[in-house]
Amino acid sequence: MEWQQILYFRKVAQTQHITRSAELLNVSQPALSRAIARLEEELNTPLFERKGRNIVLNQYGELFLKRVERAIQEIEEGKQEIQDLINPDHGKIQIAFLHSLGIEVVPEFIRSFRLQYPQVSFHLHQASMDQIVEQLKTGLIDIALFSMLEPIDEVHWEPLITEELFLIVSKTHPLANRTQIELKEIANEPFISFKQGYGLRTLTDTLCKQAGFTPAITFEGEEIATIAGLVAVKLGVSLVPDVNVLDKSKVSLLRVLDPGCERTIGLAWKEKRYLSPVARRFISFVKEHYI
Repeated sequence: MEWQQILYFRKVAQTQHITRSAELLNVSQPALSRAIARLEEELNTPLFERKGRNIVLNQYGELFLKRVERAIQEIEEGKQEIQDLINPDHGKIQIAFLHSLGIEVVPEFIRSFRLQYPQVSFHLHQASMDQIVEQLKTGLIDIALFSMLEPIDEVHWEPLITEELFLIVSKTHPLANRTQIELKEIANEPFISFKQGYGLRTLTDTLCKQAGFTPAITFEGEEIATIAGLVAVKLGVSLVPDVNVLDKSKVSLLRVLDPGCERTIGLAWKEKRYLSPVARRFISFVKEHYI
């Protein structure tokens, strides 16, 4: 069994099309077909079934693909380990974080780190919490920053910073002149929240439940700036951290007395997965400077 056959099999499994796979691999279609046929002959079983113009994995192909993906990841990590040993001060760190952390938190972490290690590069991913967890588990990213409300299988998480969440209302809202409030007081207010799967949405729903009500959500967004813009024109109220994108000439911030409204942001990485020296250095740096 040749490594080239393995890569060819993986590409065909991804595209489910011999001609398209041959184009992507820059090989002829007959050569690709022969390679797959030899692989199936060596395994003594077909791996694909034809469906019209496409081919799909059968049960044996699906089983083999899982092993192939694992083998490729092991080899890629081995190559990366060697490169890291050759030059540990260089390299790239893959980081995913919540949209709200891209305003101040993550830029400050990276700015401070690169003052000491200017040759390190970063590949940044902004996503919902559900997406970030999936990226961690599949190995797409090295490190994540998010708020974890309960333990997640395969993910190691350490608390880092705690942010207070404030109720924001329009400057023309009857509550705008208040400085503090109990969350139950806005039980009948239209609520502007984040989409399902976002950390602040999960936390908001939890806090409102603790206050004895389910928020009447009228709009869902992804960015704090968008949420605040909708609040500013009196379309509802929301719970957000105090970040610099909030236009305080248009919205008022009220401290929530009960229940205590805050979120803890932490660093996370996949348990038992190889982390490069530069990724470990970044984790140590952030913990040393910000905890």
